[in-house]
Amino acid sequence: MKIFNTMSRKIEEFVPEKDGKASMYCCGPTVYNYAHIGNLRTFIFEDLLRRTLAEDGYKVTHCMNITDVGHLTGDGDDGEDKLGKRSKETGMSVWDIAAFYTEAFFNDTKALNIMRPQVVCKATDHIKEMIALIQKLEERGHTYIAGGNVYFSIDTIDDYGKLAGLKLDELKSGARIEVDSNKRNAKDFVLWFTNSKFGEQAMMWDSPWGRGYPGWHIECSAMSMKYLGDKFDIHCGGIDAIPVHHTNEIAQSEAASGHQWVNYWCHGEFLLNDKGKMSKSTGEFLTLTVLINKGYDALDYRYFCLGGHYRTQLKFSFEALDHARSARAQLVARVAEFKAKGEAAKTLSEKAESYLNSFMGAMTNDLKTPEALSYMWQMLKDSSVNDAEKLAVLYKMDKILGLSLDKVEAKKAERLGSEEDWKLVEERTLAKKAKDFARADEIRNILLERGFIVKDTPQGPVLEKK
Repeated sequence: MKIFNTMSRKIEEFVPEKDGKASMYCCGPTVYNYAHIGNLRTFIFEDLLRRTLAEDGYKVTHCMNITDVGHLTGDGDDGEDKLGKRSKETGMSVWDIAAFYTEAFFNDTKALNIMRPQVVCKATDHIKEMIALIQKLEERGHTYIAGGNVYFSIDTIDDYGKLAGLKLDELKSGARIEVDSNKRNAKDFVLWFTNSKFGEQAMMWDSPWGRGYPGWHIECSAMSMKYLGDKFDIHCGGIDAIPVHHTNEIAQSEAASGHQWVNYWCHGEFLLNDKGKMSKSTGEFLTLTVLINKGYDALDYRYFCLGGHYRTQLKFSFEALDHARSARAQLVARVAEFKAKGEAAKTLSEKAESYLNSFMGAMTNDLKTPEALSYMWQMLKDSSVNDAEKLAVLYKMDKILGLSLDKVEAKKAERLGSEEDWKLVEERTLAKKAKDFARADEIRNILLERGFIVKDTPQGPVLEKK
């Protein structure tokens, strides 16, 4: 297994912390609105990574947070609380908003056949762990208090910004930014807000520094460490998390532990529309429900995402989605045909095996889904591979692709003959049960004159053309 590591900017062989096991943390949704299809592209990529690791023989532990303590509308500690802002707009409580959009998110991921993480952790359930982590940072001299809030000081570490390639000498101490004059360095960030900054909030907890609520970045560090340990294999997210969120996660996590926190950083690129990056903040975004209401299946969108590599920007259009829908329909039709002919092969020929190996080679080489799909279609067109083998290989490929091919119904055989013909077939069946074989033979001959041969099968009689 090889994956691109954002930290090193190169594709690296995956070597897990523990043999045979892969630990994976993914930044989950901030549940103040519906996930848009750009957000969902990231979760599809993470699902592909998890599935590929599993098919490559690893036992995967997948952990994902739910940000139900709304982080601010600006990633740099500025702006309004997203949940609070949504509460004012809707009149719903922040707790009800979080619960509603959490359920909506999992409805979307279920429709997209995204596997649910083994560990789903809500920020509001882990305030104690966040406070403990902040206290550890405080003990190690990485924090200061200003204006009632607890800040992380980036000047206490010597490698801040290494993930994003930020240059420390350009981040001058003492710099002031207009939105928060309490900061000693413009890149310092809040670990704990108190009411001295924002006044009364709907979500607040007691802490050693006063009643308040955690900064956005601290939750992922605290929860990943609780469930995966203070060093684990893979941290995933969207590419937009690199410069601020993931950079700050690394700073506080490694300052607290004193060692490297994550071995591989994996990021999914943006989904673009005709106006650029799809974003909730602009108010112009598409949800999965919108696509479904337009007549698309959720798995049409999943197939569309498979057509682009996760590290390349993908341009969304309904024309492109139509092409994906058509291709998936062809795939489903082939599977239905294969199923109608019988069971999947128990063993594979050398040629069928070679297609599966090529597919796995593409997926284990940094999730090259377009290349993997090309091997799948090559196999389907190859007449030297029989249909039972094709079905078996498709099932194996689909353990990664996640297109629910195992749930496709077998194509129903076209029923030949008129209603009158079938009345004769039923009469023949009754005659045979009554041991009136002369009448049964007579009916068989009548049908033969009409151009049909009657065949008895375990599923019942069928008509075939003479």
